[in-house]
Amino acid sequence: MKVRPVILAGGSGTRLWPLSREYYPKPLLLLGAQRPLIQEAICRLDGVPELTAPILICNEEHRFLVAEQLRRLDRTGALILLEPVGRNTAPALALAAHAVLDAGEDVVLAVMPADQVILDPAAFRTAVAAGARLAGQGRLVTFGIVPARPETGYGYIRKGQALDGAGAFEVARFVEKPDRATAEAYLDSGEYLWNSGIFMMRASRWLEE
Repeated sequence: MKVRPVILAGGSGTRLWPLSREYYPKPLLLLGAQRPLIQEAICRLDGVPELTAPILICNEEHRFLVAEQLRRLDRTGALILLEPVGRNTAPALALAAHAVLDAGEDVVLAVMPADQVILDPAAFRTAVAAGARLAGQGRLVTFGIVPARPETGYGYIRKGQALDGAGAFEVARFVEKPDRATAEAYLDSGEYLWNSGIFMMRASRWLEE
């Protein structure tokens, strides 16, 4: 089934001020990479089976900056969708889902922030390919990260029942930013993952939620 990346490039990145600011957001920074984070995100899924052109969602102020990144990568067929008002992930996903369905394509959406750093792109692409198979079956897929420390600034996912042959688990629960003692217990249990903020689902499936 076709996979269409949806890259969330909204927000001004105030936590990295003054490097990142309202009119020059975090996804445009290098942060140790050879190219801006948004370019890394655009190219991250190259090689995933049945990959199609990306959708980028940004606000009005950043539309020309985002378009310039696509031009530099020579990404024809990419679509930029504008958020009139910056909100959270759910409205942005609905915007992308309606766009692909209006074009007659009920594809799998691979939704990811534009400002992440992923150190093993090959392993990530393998995980995305597996996620695409599950999403194509009608599942909502989220990606967890094995925690390296008791982090209190991240959300967590508790693993549920394993899915046979998929290397995946049902989600037992989501937890938002626990305190230190709880985060340490999560780490010791081996049952919890960091919530990466990366999702996959068919466009029609998302609009059913």
